Amino acid sequence: MATLLLFFIYIAFIGLGIPDSLLGTAWPAIYQDFQVPIASLNILTLVLQGATVIASLNSARLIRTLGTNKTVVISTFATAIGLFGFSLAPNFLWLVFCSIPLGLGGGAIDAALNNYVALHYQAIHMNFLHCFYGIGITMSPLLMSQILGGGQSWHQGYRLMFFVQLVIAFLMVFSQPLWGKVQAKWAQVQEEIQPKQISLFHLSKNPKVRLVWLVFISSCGLEFTSGIWGASYFVQVREIPVAAAAGVLTFYYLGMTIGRFFSGVLSRFLTTWQIIFIGEGIIFGALLLLIFPLPQTFAALPLFFIGLGNGPLFPNFTHLTPKTFGRNYSQAVIGSQMAAAYIGVMLIPPLFGWLADQWSLHLFPFFLLLLTILLTAASYLLKNEKNANKNSSD
Repeated sequence: MATLLLFFIYIAFIGLGIPDSLLGTAWPAIYQDFQVPIASLNILTLVLQGATVIASLNSARLIRTLGTNKTVVISTFATAIGLFGFSLAPNFLWLVFCSIPLGLGGGAIDAALNNYVALHYQAIHMNFLHCFYGIGITMSPLLMSQILGGGQSWHQGYRLMFFVQLVIAFLMVFSQPLWGKVQAKWAQVQEEIQPKQISLFHLSKNPKVRLVWLVFISSCGLEFTSGIWGASYFVQVREIPVAAAAGVLTFYYLGMTIGRFFSGVLSRFLTTWQIIFIGEGIIFGALLLLIFPLPQTFAALPLFFIGLGNGPLFPNFTHLTPKTFGRNYSQAVIGSQMAAAYIGVMLIPPLFGWLADQWSLHLFPFFLLLLTILLTAASYLLKNEKNANKNSSD
């Protein structure tokens, strides 16, 4: 029964991934269609991720009130509503408004299911969970690129993804009886777990919490800067057609998905920290390929390897949370981690957008390199802090 529930949780994470890659893929067509500056993407990102941060920080309270199962259902329908709104958008302001349900729904799903899987399932399942997220974010640009390449509007791409998300939302409704049955199985464990509501101020006093926030800010900033601005970089700097650039971005998300899949497999043989540092090494190598550009035929390779290296980091750091901070505090810490992640998503891509607007999109690979250095340094310090305090083991 727990395995069947895990299958539905995986499906929910496909739905979580669907909206995250659509905007970056469609943006070269959207800003031209609405005749707004390319940096207007910053406004959408701020609104979308701001709503996500609010949902993440309130996830513990929401789950105590509704339960994880109902939270997932309501949040999935909220993201479907946001996608439908995008598909009808007559102007840019409409997109801003529809970004709110997208952000609120995504933040609640992310925090709720990450904590549930971290508490009740093994590391391999956490990696596969995010592998299914990778399926969602890979499928979206693939279908969007096909629609744009066929001469149709980006509105059609969003409408197609709305129908996919709606099916997932109804599947979450059908899964509701499973949650009660599995909850009964976990009853003994649940009695031992007393979730604590902790203020951000109290959490911020812990140096490990501050380091893990920095890890999530830099890793997710790297992920979404690559996803949101990658297509624009290849269109304007590498002079690749819009539809082809969307296809290149598909390889980026494919790399993330493959990285998470093999991370799950390798978790049987390597420690969590070994997987993390291998991933960061792959990112450094990929950025060298991006700085010294390959011919257009191989343009997708650097982004593919960035995704391959960065993909395993989010699930592995998340799975460490109950071990590092304790099971009673895991929902509060994971909620704050999700908030930190989305603060990175909210601030870092717009920061790059502003820099690109002031100077040039040529800064793209160097900006990613700076984020990777920050990410690796924070990871190293977090590992040493964890080991020094002997609070967890791999």
